Amino acid sequence: MTQPPPTERRNPRTAAIDTLESGDVLRLLLDEDARAVEAARAAAGPLARAVDEAHLRLGRGGSVHYFGAGASGRLAVLDATEITPTFGVARDLFTAHFAGGPAALTDSSVDREDAEELGAADAGTLGESSVAIGITASGSTRYVAGALRAARAAGALTVLVTCNPDAPLRELAEISVVADTGPEALTGSTRLKAGTATKVLLNAFSTALMIKAGRTYGNLMVGLVATNAKLGERAVSLLVEATGEDAAACRAALAEAGGRIPDALVRLLTGCPPEQARAALEAHPGVRAAVAALSRPSPLGHAG
Repeated sequence: MTQPPPTERRNPRTAAIDTLESGDVLRLLLDEDARAVEAARAAAGPLARAVDEAHLRLGRGGSVHYFGAGASGRLAVLDATEITPTFGVARDLFTAHFAGGPAALTDSSVDREDAEELGAADAGTLGESSVAIGITASGSTRYVAGALRAARAAGALTVLVTCNPDAPLRELAEISVVADTGPEALTGSTRLKAGTATKVLLNAFSTALMIKAGRTYGNLMVGLVATNAKLGERAVSLLVEATGEDAAACRAALAEAGGRIPDALVRLLTGCPPEQARAALEAHPGVRAAVAALSRPSPLGHAG
């Protein structure tokens, strides 16, 4: 009989969980989640390589594509959805492809994770500058297999995020990011530890990639899109924190910049006019790079 993957095995630490009081049940569940975070931490090396390789692809005009089903795929959708409001990038920079599409996303009775041909079709538009990330706790989801195989044939960077060290799909990925979470608190319920590790890894990947792309200034989210009053005030507070200027000056700079935080920040840090700040950011992506370019003395010609 074939041995099941670690995520499907029975956990001896929680074998009697149904006999415990609520506090002890919660302690066991949270202890297992803590183990999941440590498992994700142990995968930092290959995850860093994925960030660096993805950064090169994005620099050539590429984009990131997540492929998943079930809990893993839903976590990928969550991560991709949050990128634009957090970092102010185009909505198609990160795309989450879910087995079965929107109908399956909200209705777990629509199960297309075995549809390998569907994964291949969803990856059909990828090219050499694309990044394909397959997400599967067991490392064997056929939808993900189809997507990674098609992506690899197209020359895309292929990455597998899994909780199974012996994942069958590792052979389809250039980079394998493995969080060895072991058996779940409830046997086979990979929305628990595997889900926790997957969310940690995806959050870390996308955030590190955007930091590398210059979409933050220190630990400040200078790319955030102020779509409501609360975020508008957060933008002003961010500028105050970054520059030391008062709120009135920051609000005025933000208005002059058309609400674009990076433009306002470069203007406040250098004293340059808004149009010069904008031009510097277009030529040198990232606030630090733009400020450094504006701070360099212009070369002067000397008469002979």
